[in-house]
Amino acid sequence: MSGEDDTRQAQDALSRTALAVFRLNGQFLTVSDELAGPAGLTAARWQVLGAVLPEPLPVAGIARAMGITRQSVQRIADLLVDQGLAEYAPNPAHRRAKLLRPTDDGRAAIRRIGPAHADVATRLSDELGAAEFAGTARVLERLSAALASLESVTER
Repeated sequence: MSGEDDTRQAQDALSRTALAVFRLNGQFLTVSDELAGPAGLTAARWQVLGAVLPEPLPVAGIARAMGITRQSVQRIADLLVDQGLAEYAPNPAHRRAKLLRPTDDGRAAIRRIGPAHADVATRLSDELGAAEFAGTARVLERLSAALASLESVTER
């Protein structure tokens, strides 16, 4: 009976976690759109532009890091280029897969988001406590890595 109870508890934990993450994703998208809007961005454009702030990346690399399809990132990257917030640059490692990099206007847009982003981060840290907030990020990162390590959810 203990094995069945353990399985039920694990299933309950998975369901509760999935529902919480789905709800949290929606909340993050709403907050991100509110933060990004005054800078002329959407949450998705902010996410892609933010991915290339440290260094230019190919679209496929951005997609892998974000866990979404290359086609989705390509569409957003093209919109950022059309908007003058990013540009494509030659990729010395791959002739066809150009690198996406922010323009000066793109960096300025990200800087405009900074103060409101800092305010939300501070408010959440105050609400949760700095240690619990940091711990939450670590748990979510571990959960993501654990899910990624499953070869298939239907095979065993």
